Amino acid sequence: MTDPVRPRAHAFRLNGVDALADAAGVLILPASETLIVSDLHFEKGSAYAARGQLIPPYDTRSTLRRLAERIADHRPQRVIALGDSFHDLGADGRMDDADAGALQALVASVADWVWIEGNHDPAPPPRFGGTIMHELNIDALTLRHLPAESAAPGEIAGHLHPCAKVRGKGRAVRARCFATNGTRLVMPAFGAFTGGLNVCDAAYDRCFGATPDALIMGADTVYPVAAAKLIPDRAQSRPKITAAR
Repeated sequence: MTDPVRPRAHAFRLNGVDALADAAGVLILPASETLIVSDLHFEKGSAYAARGQLIPPYDTRSTLRRLAERIADHRPQRVIALGDSFHDLGADGRMDDADAGALQALVASVADWVWIEGNHDPAPPPRFGGTIMHELNIDALTLRHLPAESAAPGEIAGHLHPCAKVRGKGRAVRARCFATNGTRLVMPAFGAFTGGLNVCDAAYDRCFGATPDALIMGADTVYPVAAAKLIPDRAQSRPKITAAR
């Protein structure tokens, strides 16, 4: 694994466990040599193209390339894909042969690869290798795709595709982020064509009891921003900050 002190990663504690939020959108657990990635949504582009939306259907290749770069950089012993790795149940059949081969090789390059079941892919295709699980426990952490709508200390989940919006120097910036309150975390979506839900949305109140802090992904570093400084997408709304920090 890489050194925990990296310019492009933010070191923090998650429910008492050391973690690194990488600017590309992967989470590293150094002690267990684990890389976590969420919401890859392979073949989302081809799904849209099949419905007549004229967007380039090359998202899978781009997502695979970026993921391979992070794996090569961090050299984890275990990779956990935290659900919705495939956009739908037909994604496997639409995948280009070269992309399918690249994915098989990437899975085989890691000692332990785990596919967590998602709502888009309750049965990830077995031909790519790896182990399929509903959820997984690592130390004081529980990894699953769908966030629990109640207190769940140690939970790492995906599904919500968190983004954060901040204003500074006369303009607002919106970017993908890790959403966390220090005891649980929602992963950013990694897929090339995935959108995002502002962390000021009520969906995060149900998870965290308040607007969470954001670890915002920049081009080459991660910016930790407190909930009080985040702004919603609609100017007339304000973040709900009620729980004790």
